[in-house]
Amino acid sequence: METVWLNGKFLPAAEATVPVLDRGFIFGDGVYEVVPVFGSHILRFEEHLRRLGQSLAAIYMQSPHSDTEWGAIIDGLLERNPCGRDRSVYLHVTRGVAPREHVIRAPLTPTVFGMCTPIPERNYDTGLSVITHADIRWQYCDIKAISLLPGVLLRERARRADGSTEAVLLRDGVVTEGAASNVFVVSAGAVRTPAKSNHLLPGVTRDLVVELLRGADMSCSEGPISEAELRTADEIWITSSTMGIAPVTRLDGKPVGDGRPGRIWQTADRVYQEYKLKVSANTAPGPGLNRSAR
Repeated sequence: METVWLNGKFLPAAEATVPVLDRGFIFGDGVYEVVPVFGSHILRFEEHLRRLGQSLAAIYMQSPHSDTEWGAIIDGLLERNPCGRDRSVYLHVTRGVAPREHVIRAPLTPTVFGMCTPIPERNYDTGLSVITHADIRWQYCDIKAISLLPGVLLRERARRADGSTEAVLLRDGVVTEGAASNVFVVSAGAVRTPAKSNHLLPGVTRDLVVELLRGADMSCSEGPISEAELRTADEIWITSSTMGIAPVTRLDGKPVGDGRPGRIWQTADRVYQEYKLKVSANTAPGPGLNRSAR
């Protein structure tokens, strides 16, 4: 049975319960983080915890744990949930239990939840199909908030439209991100991704891909991408911690480029996979699971 972490204890998932007046349940008042683990090596541990801390600060909360304590929670979840595959650790923090009112009463004891799940194996030989949609979400998309109903609805609209995987979002004629991913386009051999703003989540995998591309002497810039540029791009990619770099081969039912994963994506994915192998192979000594190649 899956073991989870809840408020200071490891316990079976079936025994983990949260009070109905928890503000996460009532208001969606909380944030979360998803940390990928390749082999037994946590990817970019500091970056994920930094983003968690930034999301908490943005909703007027302090982190309930130090980085060392978060590391021990992650280690404990991984040790108690072995599966022989790459995994992701989900961390979830709500403001805690309080009377149902819109005012934030402080201090409250936050609810802290964590779980570990296998990362699905991906096959991108034929690429992914996505749709475009108006960005219907709020103005603080840089906060990794647990109130994800807009994203859920957008992905469901993509699925119901033509079986697509994702929705690429447009705000005032400009690409922001996917419903649960960041977006890259390739035109004339040059890679671009939207610059960071409050309209998109600062993806840790997004930042890693930018870093890896530039380290491999591949052109990669950050800036606005218009709807017209999206629709005429030679290649489109979406990135996330659990998908890696996924090629988009159909946009709104029409082929992207020649309808197959592109040449630049193949190079980028090779560089990314080599990085993953390097992380997984790192055997530096130290207590707990290795985070030296974060």
